[in-house]
Amino acid sequence: MFRFILLSVLATIVVRAIWSFLVGIAEDASPSNPRRRPPERGVPMVRDPVCGTFVIPTPALSLRKGGDEVYFCSEECRHKFQSR
Repeated sequence: MFRFILLSVLATIVVRAIWSFLVGIAEDASPSNPRRRPPERGVPMVRDPVCGTFVIPTPALSLRKGGDEVYFCSEECRHKFQSR
């Protein structure tokens, strides 16, 4: 009996893991996924002051410093900039 319960729990975990994996692949492959679409042509990019990565201002993380808006590629870069 214990063996049956253990195998049932294990099978449930494996099936859920496979299902989550397949759903993730389907979501990433979707054409409506904003991360999948390339940026529009002619959109000006700005440079992250911490790591130097170029980012598109609209979806990027930002921070207002004085009267200027500073853009970052990640939360980590924004945190490093704030701690300076």
